[in-house]
Parts: sequence; C-alpha cells; structure tokens
Amino acid sequence: MLMHTNPGSVVKLHKSEGGFFLYVFVSLDASIKGWDYCKPIVVVNGSFLSARRGTLITAYTQNAAGKNFLLAYSVVDSEDDASWEWFFERFRDTYGAREGVCIVSDMHESILNATSVVYPGVLHCVCMFHLWNNIKMSYTKNHIPIKELFFASAKAYTVEEFDRHMAEINNIDKRVGEYLLNVGYHRWSRAHSKVLGTTIMSLNIAESMNAANNYARDLPILHLLEYMMKLVQDWHHANKKNAIETSTKLAKQYEDIMRESYIASQRMTVKPSTDYLYTVIEDEKQFVVNLGERTCTCIRFQIDEMPCPHALAVVTYKSLDAYEYCSIYYNTDYLLKTYEISVYPVSDESTWDIPTEILEDVVLPPTGRIKPGRPKKLRIQLLPESQAKRCKISCGQCAQEVATERHAKIYGRKLDMFVGLHFFF
Repeated sequence: MLMHTNPGSVVKLHKSEGGFFLYVFVSLDASIKGWDYCKPIVVVNGSFLSARRGTLITAYTQNAAGKNFLLAYSVVDSEDDASWEWFFERFRDTYGAREGVCIVSDMHESILNATSVVYPGVLHCVCMFHLWNNIKMSYTKNHIPIKELFFASAKAYTVEEFDRHMAEINNIDKRVGEYLLNVGYHRWSRAHSKVLGTTIMSLNIAESMNAANNYARDLPILHLLEYMMKLVQDWHHANKKNAIETSTKLAKQYEDIMRESYIASQRMTVKPSTDYLYTVIEDEKQFVVNLGERTCTCIRFQIDEMPCPHALAVVTYKSLDAYEYCSIYYNTDYLLKTYEISVYPVSDESTWDIPTEILEDVVLPPTGRIKPGRPKKLRIQLLPESQAKRCKISCGQCAQEVATERHAKIYGRKLDMFVGLHFFF
C-alpha cells in the first residue's frame, strides 16, 4: 500500500501472514506536535465504511478554541478486541505517555478491553449521550421523564446536586439508577470525575466528524486516507488563521464564559479572611474561595479550571488578573502553538522518490465474506451496546442465524466475493 505524507508523520500498516491487508494507522506530524498544546483528553470513535470494507477509527481532542483536533485515523477490518488493541498500541507508540490522559468513548466492549490492556490505570470515561441512548433503549416506558434528570446529574458540579437528581431517577425507575451505578459514577458524572476540565465528556466532536467524512467513506481506502489528510490540512489552515486573528487572551468560547461569570459576580459580596481565603455571599448563600489552591466550594473553579463567578468576585475585589487563574489550555498562545506545524500539500505521485522496498511490498485486498444486505455507515445498535455482541444476525427469508451459500444465491452474491486491487490502490 502506497501513501505519501509529511515528514515526521507516522503511517503503520499491518498485514496477515499471507500478505492480506488488516489495519492501517495514520497520524500526521502536525497533529503529533500540536497534541502537546491540547488537553490530554482523547475521544475515540468508529464508523462503518461502505461496501463492507471495515471500520474507520478516529481519535480526537479539542484545541484551545474548543474546535476539533484530529490526532489519528485508522482503517481496520472490524471493531473487535484485536483491532482496537492494535490501534491503541500504535497511538501509544506515537504520542507516548502523558500525565492526566483520559479516554472518552461509547460503551463498545472491545474499546474497554483494549484500553485496559494498552492503557492500564488510565481513566476511561463514557460518552454521556451514548450512555443515555442505552438507557432509552432498555427502559423505553420511562425514558422521557428520566432524560432531563440524567443530563442534569451528569453535568452537576456538586455531589449533593448529583444525589438529588439520582434520587428522583430512582423514584421513577430503580433499574436505571442501578445501571448507572454499575457503569461507575466517575466515568460519566462531572461531580465524581477524576479528570479536571471535563468539558468534552461526550462524542459530540467525533459524531460531528462522521458528517464531515460521510462522502469519503464511499471512496477506495487509499483515497479515503488522502481525503482525511486533506481534511486535517484544511482544518489546520482555517484554525491557524482564526488563532492569528484572535485578539483576546482566551479563545472566544472561554471569553464568553468569563464574561458571563463576571456579570454574575457583580452582585456578590466579598469578605476577606486571609490573603488567599475569602467568603463570597450570593443570594444569602455563602461560598468559600481559596485563591492559593484555586478552589471554591461551588466546585466550578477547580473542575472547569477557570474562575467561577465567586472566584471572579474575589479577583475583582483584589484587582488581580483573572486570566492568571485560567488553564493554559484555554489561552490563545497555546492555540497558536497548536498550529505551529503546518500540514504541507503533497506533490503529484509522479514526482515521488519511492524506495525499492516500498514498491516491492505487495498488499493484497482483505479476505473475508461480504454479508448480505445494504452496508451501514453509522454504528447504530438496536440494543444497548453491552448486549450487542450477544445478538446474532438472521436471514430475512429463512430466519436462520448464520448465512449460507444458499442465502448468498438468494441475494445474488457469492460469499467469497471481494473487491479487486483497484479497490485498495
């Protein structure tokens, strides 16, 4: 398989013993260098490719402006333990170890299994939207009144507020409460999270990417990989331009939050206790702000890693610089550094200087059978993902669970059919 990328990029290809394609992993140099200036939160997702060609795996984070930052992408034969473990091993080899890394995904069992092997001890959070989808599918009668309570509990800053919402959920349906308890509160609840600044504990950025590469998933695999590289190139150019044009100390998303917090802080009363410890009164409620430790009893200061309204009231009272109390991952300096390395365009293939060992490396099309039916582009499961692996596919005409040669003839296909070399190259 032949693909030209920027110097410093990582491209890994894995074949079977017979030389058949299994997996490919790509991470561009611009992404590798930019990762140091983004929060160590990795969102992973898988989406089906057309024509039963496998699955496109993507890993993302967010830049200081809250925009998508694609770290790596991979094509694998299927989403199983082996393919996900191979992907995470390549990701670990490329990006190394980093303090405070958190992985966010859906509840796909193979992702959980792979991360436990490759990243033991690393916190694995669950996308709140996928978690809600599992609840909705399992408890259809009661999901409407529970929905608002679930998201309120997931986004609650304090354990007290979380417990209040969970008590209401249990009053409606105890099964939902037990299910959420078994998942682990620390994996989806902001109040229980062990990771600070968990503003992206969902697959929203990955799901939005599915729309961006929807067309590309119909392309031959090599063209798909080139499309992804050009997509990263376009994103880097646009985001770098926006970063250069940003005149504020924080990116717009966080400037807006600071502005709203500042407005709210204007009606608060500050009473000093020490040089760093203050009581802030809001609507007859008292909150304690510790500027030295950057904490507030409302919990927002430490979780969001930027001043809450109570902390801003203290900062204003002392005439301090509020930006000094914000995470470095929110400021425009880090945003600019994220895009210091550009994704350079690739010249025409006729100008490439290709080593002989690469030219002689033959990659055969993947083996395997093409299943009957129209291929899906989205990983939509009719049952909770924890139960999905127990489901068996049955033929729509004879109800047998495993497809046979007879079924293939009914659908006008051969079970050993696969697309030729032009499909890959």
